[in-house]
Amino acid sequence: MSDHETNLMGTVHGGIIMKLVDSAAGVVSARHSGGYAVTATMDEMAFLAPVRVGDIVHLNARLNWAGETSMEVGVQVTADRWDSSVPPVHVATAYLVMVAVDEAGKPRRVPPVTLETGDDERRFNEAEIRRRHRLAKRAEIRDSRKG
Repeated sequence: MSDHETNLMGTVHGGIIMKLVDSAAGVVSARHSGGYAVTATMDEMAFLAPVRVGDIVHLNARLNWAGETSMEVGVQVTADRWDSSVPPVHVATAYLVMVAVDEAGKPRRVPPVTLETGDDERRFNEAEIRRRHRLAKRAEIRDSRKG
């Protein structure tokens, strides 16, 4: 990361990290769906450690779940400290819901997730729990606007 991406504290802007996370999720969802995908939501993203100038940032993005037109992608962010031999620092984790769209911007179907390992099944099941919470929250917001 460079000094062009820092805030007044001398650390990288959280928005820069969020943009990288969104881009990584976009690549994973586009590869899985075979075309364009847009961000529908990002779950809470807690910054656990700052990213400093000179750090090498790594993003590990994985498809956790897929429905008819949407997918959940989990992204873990770590940073290698350029001036230290300590192991990579866990910076943040986020879960994004991406929606596959056609050229007109309309939702399109996506293939199902292939679950090959126990870890794949665990991530899929946890994603379904998060999905139920998202849908419940969405209904709560919608209902509060009616009244």
